[in-house]
Amino acid sequence: MSIASNYDPNAVGVKGSIFGLPFDEEESKVVILPVPWDATVSYSAGTADGPQAILDASAQLDLEVVGKKAPWKRGIWMAPIDQGLRAKSNHLRKDVESYIEKLEQGKEHQDSNQIIDQVNASTSELKNRIEALVQSYIKIGKTIGLLGGDHSCPLGYLEALAQRHDDFGILQIDAHMDLREAYEGFEHSHASIMYNALKISSISKLIQVGIRDFSEAEVVFASTDERIEVFYDQDLKQQQYMGIPWKTLCDQMISALPQKVYISFDIDGLNPHLCPGTGTPVPGGLEYNEAIYLINQIKDSGRQIIGFDLCEVAPQTNDKEWNANVGARVLYALCGVV
Repeated sequence: MSIASNYDPNAVGVKGSIFGLPFDEEESKVVILPVPWDATVSYSAGTADGPQAILDASAQLDLEVVGKKAPWKRGIWMAPIDQGLRAKSNHLRKDVESYIEKLEQGKEHQDSNQIIDQVNASTSELKNRIEALVQSYIKIGKTIGLLGGDHSCPLGYLEALAQRHDDFGILQIDAHMDLREAYEGFEHSHASIMYNALKISSISKLIQVGIRDFSEAEVVFASTDERIEVFYDQDLKQQQYMGIPWKTLCDQMISALPQKVYISFDIDGLNPHLCPGTGTPVPGGLEYNEAIYLINQIKDSGRQIIGFDLCEVAPQTNDKEWNANVGARVLYALCGVV
């Protein structure tokens, strides 16, 4: 008999499993892979606590969805949070913070080379570890959602997908382009995830949505790579103010995507009133329903969403449930479109 056979979706959610669901790994189609890591964050840390906060908050979600089959019915299971990985991130973070503090003072840290080498070695190891984990889940027929952690975490996932798919695109919801090369010396920085992703030959298109904080070098990089199309937040808002419907704008974004799509959702792509704890909040951004409409439209377009990540959710001691509640709802929506 199925573990979920006696499950009552109308009952109070029991904490300890994602969305309070009763599924185990074997019964679940969708596997959530938590990555409690934020060693390279350049402003405020805390995203390594995102997976636990979202897990804790998720049990109180009501599970039905208007006009669609409820995502929970496919089976969703979250792998255990690796506390050893969390401890390693914490340990590295202490050195990184002192190093960044010196950079911001215009000074050089006496151990800068050692710190950079140590972080680069650790993030490379993490990338390889995630790639192997994702491969193991793909082999047994699972679809994976990666739950960060900072935005550096999905690179190994993307490399694993590239071994299965010859051609796919990325739809990135984000306040930042993340096209910096080895930001602050860190090869796998959260600010470099898309720069690194575009080294993967299978990735044929990158659509960036909600971008509103970027460097000159990133703009130049984006303008010289035909795979990249940027929908700047200011441009989107101006078009909406002129009366262009959000659906029309979403259709423009989606039309440039190939048949297979990966969604990379940095929570700071949303208006920061929805995610005040995130590491690098920026005024502006998408509202919750705008983002959910966009990802649903990708699925409704007939495209295959082959995976996703949700990163940069950081709980706050005075506002923990708001960040985590929004993050849990975004996660649930993403589970419904893969």
